[in-house]
Amino acid sequence: MESTDQKILALLSREGRMSFTDIGRETGLSTSAAQQRVRRLEQRGFITGYRARIDGKALGRSLVAFIKIMPLGQLTDDSRIVELLEQMPEITSCYSVAGDASYLCRAEIGTPEELDGLLTRIRLAQSVATSTTVVLRTMFADKPLVDWPDEP
Repeated sequence: MESTDQKILALLSREGRMSFTDIGRETGLSTSAAQQRVRRLEQRGFITGYRARIDGKALGRSLVAFIKIMPLGQLTDDSRIVELLEQMPEITSCYSVAGDASYLCRAEIGTPEELDGLLTRIRLAQSVATSTTVVLRTMFADKPLVDWPDEP
């Protein structure tokens, strides 16, 4: 990947709404050339979309918890638990993982009581055990995958 494309990815990963004019200014390209480069990065699958980041605290979801889900015995229908978790609005991410757990989920909730209710719903719906870690403070999150390219 060219250093200019890498720089465009770094810029957009930090500010997805950056204008083509600003991208051009930062990379030394014309506005038109910057637009063409971004479109090409989209077509090649490097950029898969754009979205707004929403502050959970503003929505009354000030607690973030990571929930490990471990089957009690053999899960007969793995897709059933995934469908269940996907329907729970508090669960914002779910990963299939290796180790003592089958899944690791990120949840955003408002209170410890809401977290307790969520865990109860998960346990009652499937034959699983849960282990939970509550986030006290976020040191950093969503660090961009692409950094500024090294210039020779």
